[in-house]
Amino acid sequence: MNAFLNENSKVIAVDFDGTLVEHKYPAIGKEMLFAFATLKALQQKGHKLILWTIRTGSLLDDAVEYCRQNGVEFYAVNKNYPEEILDERTSRKLNADVFIDDRMLGGFIGWSDVWQTLHPEGGDFSHQLKNEEAHLNYKKNEGSFFKNIFGKK
Repeated sequence: MNAFLNENSKVIAVDFDGTLVEHKYPAIGKEMLFAFATLKALQQKGHKLILWTIRTGSLLDDAVEYCRQNGVEFYAVNKNYPEEILDERTSRKLNADVFIDDRMLGGFIGWSDVWQTLHPEGGDFSHQLKNEEAHLNYKKNEGSFFKNIFGKK
């Protein structure tokens, strides 16, 4: 996988239980239909994939190994980048462009729909935000929220 992102590549965080495999926690469930084929195709497009899961310790090791045996090695696991040192000052929130999770609003859409949403007709990355304004830099209108609410900055 490329170490650097091209202009159409994104960082994609992917959940394990209920997303890559059926929910059987702490066991590993059966693969979700098209899960690993889709992840491999996303990697071939140059995307960096991060495994983002509640699993820790040996349960996490088992999940990472299961993915490796199915042909997917992640850029990072529960981290923003492989060298990140996790301690009490490190946020568990990832800096990803897209999160694929069975707990997202409306539930998991399925791997075929994930692919079609991100790469229609197999082309460039085409993730359409439903509320693009919500993803703008919040400092763009710094102070306007408080000014609108309280009449001051």
